[in-house]
Amino acid sequence: MPWQDENESKETVARAIERRRSRGEALEPVVPEAKGSKLAQHFWGIAWQHHLETYADYHSRLPKSRTMLRQAKVMDLTITAGEITSVVAGTALHDVIVKIAPLDPESWLELREACKGRVGSLLDLLSGSLGHEVMKIVTSPEHCLFPDRRDIRILCDCTDASDLCPHGAATLYAAGLRFDANPELFFKLRAVNAVELVNEASSALAAPVPGHGGALIEAGELSAVFGIEFSEPEQPS
Repeated sequence: MPWQDENESKETVARAIERRRSRGEALEPVVPEAKGSKLAQHFWGIAWQHHLETYADYHSRLPKSRTMLRQAKVMDLTITAGEITSVVAGTALHDVIVKIAPLDPESWLELREACKGRVGSLLDLLSGSLGHEVMKIVTSPEHCLFPDRRDIRILCDCTDASDLCPHGAATLYAAGLRFDANPELFFKLRAVNAVELVNEASSALAAPVPGHGGALIEAGELSAVFGIEFSEPEQPS
């Protein structure tokens, strides 16, 4: 019976997790703090997850990946230059590697020129405290800060033959939560130095962008940039 098969699968996965933890693997789940359709809460995480949703061939896979993420099935997520790795619990435990092509030097130079003089400090950049023009520049497909669909290659030991298996989709979506907590990881993944995007950082660190005031981006501002509605993140108790 289907429910028996599902129970057996859960028990098999639980035993596999126990064995791997006994060998020293942490298998720490990535757990979203926010509820609702948008799991990320801050600029870089929201921008990353929204960017994934623009890929037409990803669209049907992402809802299931969000469910897997909420069920704490994505574990041991690690982000390094050009690579995201994780362990994802499906009908079995699956090891996932996502290869992300680095941002090419020419595109990075163009992006830096476009943002020149517009970013007040590294803190502003990483916190998402940016003006609308900079937000549009860094999220624009023309400037390539976010990877193109062709820049992503997913390696998973599951039997799914598609380019995007559910375990790879869940891993990509979970990366947005890591960017929420540590925005520097986004730039590390793209193999670029965030400091270079800040014009004359040594002097600008002490001065906010004129006319911006250094306030964090509100949900309404994000909606204006991305053209979609963002719910207000829940406040921790």
